[in-house]
Amino acid sequence: MTHVGDVLTDAGAPAAVSRPWAAALDRMLGHLVEIPAAILVVAEIVILFSGVVARYVLHTPLVWSDELASILFLWLAMLGAVVAFRRGEHMRMAALVNKASPSTRAVLDMVSIAAALAFLLMLQAPGFEYASEERYVTTAAMEIPNAWRAAALPVGCALMLLIALLRLVEKAQWRTTGLAILLVGGVVAAMAALQPVLAGLGNLNLLIFFVGVVAATVFAGVPIAFAFGLATFGYLSLTTDLPMMVVVGRMDEGMSHLILLAVPLFVFLGVLIEMTGMAQRMVAFLASLLGHVRGGLSYVLIGAMCVVSGISGAKAADMAAVAPVLFPEMRKRGADEGNLVALLSATGAQTETVPPSLVLITIGSVTGVSITALFTGGLLPGLVLGVMLCLVVWWRNRREDLSGVRKATGRQIAHALWVALPALALPFVIRAAVIEGIATATEVSTIGIVYATLVGLLIYRCFDPKRLLPMLVDTACLSGAILLIIGTATSMAWALTQSGFSTQLAGVMGGLPGGATTFMAVSIVAFVVLGSVLEGIPAIVLFGPLLFPIAHQMGIHEVHYAMVVILSMGIGLFAPPFGVGYYAACAIGRVAPEAGIRPIAGYLCSIAVGIVIVAAVPWISTGFLK
Repeated sequence: MTHVGDVLTDAGAPAAVSRPWAAALDRMLGHLVEIPAAILVVAEIVILFSGVVARYVLHTPLVWSDELASILFLWLAMLGAVVAFRRGEHMRMAALVNKASPSTRAVLDMVSIAAALAFLLMLQAPGFEYASEERYVTTAAMEIPNAWRAAALPVGCALMLLIALLRLVEKAQWRTTGLAILLVGGVVAAMAALQPVLAGLGNLNLLIFFVGVVAATVFAGVPIAFAFGLATFGYLSLTTDLPMMVVVGRMDEGMSHLILLAVPLFVFLGVLIEMTGMAQRMVAFLASLLGHVRGGLSYVLIGAMCVVSGISGAKAADMAAVAPVLFPEMRKRGADEGNLVALLSATGAQTETVPPSLVLITIGSVTGVSITALFTGGLLPGLVLGVMLCLVVWWRNRREDLSGVRKATGRQIAHALWVALPALALPFVIRAAVIEGIATATEVSTIGIVYATLVGLLIYRCFDPKRLLPMLVDTACLSGAILLIIGTATSMAWALTQSGFSTQLAGVMGGLPGGATTFMAVSIVAFVVLGSVLEGIPAIVLFGPLLFPIAHQMGIHEVHYAMVVILSMGIGLFAPPFGVGYYAACAIGRVAPEAGIRPIAGYLCSIAVGIVIVAAVPWISTGFLK
């Protein structure tokens, strides 16, 4: 995978000049950011688990725990984003960049830094203005100015800005750097000069910025988060009179949902499961059951996502709970990395309706549909799509060479089960904690962390304290990369909302000829597109109240329509090049985005066929309703 900040050198490109003082300053800055980021991960675990114990065991809830966790979470997200930026681990699409000549690649690598630098420069004034305005808001429980939390955004952006400048000084050839800065600066200047023209184009600007600019920057190798941010900033600044502080506010909103705190905690739980030996035992048992079957661990991955889906409420957290357990063993067996991340993404889309799901809860709350009915109706559609994925897995692995693999005996399976039992109990402990009301979807990961730690220390006797700090820093880094994408995607979704596009789309869809069949078909296509640019929850909040009444008037059952809509959004959410969920899967699996583009096509096509089946057969969604 090509990392941001790496200057590719080859026979056709001059080697970068090393400047030791800049490298030393960069390393010092890295330590100053990584250690607080690691401490924040530990602090979040302690705060949330203390809240569970105080509420459920001591019956004296800590009224301030969620508020403090929320304040620290934004700092964790931004410092993690800084660590990811310094390490070059923000997601970028490098497929076209890697096909360029060495000299062109060197320029494009500098363009990616220069584009990120441009976005970070644009955010400086609005960011500090936003934090300054938040000092007038006082938090409810702790009664402190909200500026303490909001300051994380401008501080994080300033640190990334400093790192970008250091990288330009430390590694780059001045000729290459100058050309990259001229390219980026020229595009920004040209767009600014065209402002009077753009202001008169109306909603055509949505295509220019949210399709044209996003596609151009993504395929040029600019990190995904910064590509989304540049498009949003350009649209709002050049075509509206809104203050740019709005972009920062929407980023804050997108990154501050407490439910997203499950992402870093489940990421840490995943690496903890590996470190304590639990992953090894679980995989050994699953392999004893299905290891002799072609594509066996792929079936396990599909099933595992169904088991953990909805526990955290965030698809990124679900994937983070599964991938670290299965990917290492699948790699050992020669699995293609692109196929791994493609299947992980596809299972994320497939399990969107498996309860308890935050998307189901959201759609019920904004449309008035019974959440209990949605939970009941969501199981069978998820199963149908799971079967479709299994068919693709079977086809792709039908010629897998298993000559060196022996089928385990009954005694071997029983022994593997006994050894793995404490590890296999983890998902059931987590799910039981949510269902029984012991912990919220955000807090439940801390129960898993404590459980995994105790199992590692007391049962498997496999716990290496020296690995904790790198694990904590890696957790912050990966979480920051994911959350920054979510933040900039949220600001982009808000910009689309303000354009009036949503109301126009609802009006057009309601007036289509062909009745319920046409309406359903157009809804599928529309929500695939909306899912790719808005994510699941923003799209539901925006379009649910508008389209569900139209579906009801056309005789479509609300639960049936909900399942079709959610699954369609899942395709958009996990379909490259725009799907945020796809890049989250790549980040969690540590796989280059371009590696999974070809393999994911087959999986998404199978899911599309499954959606058509679910849409055509209402009983799949409504057959078990009372």
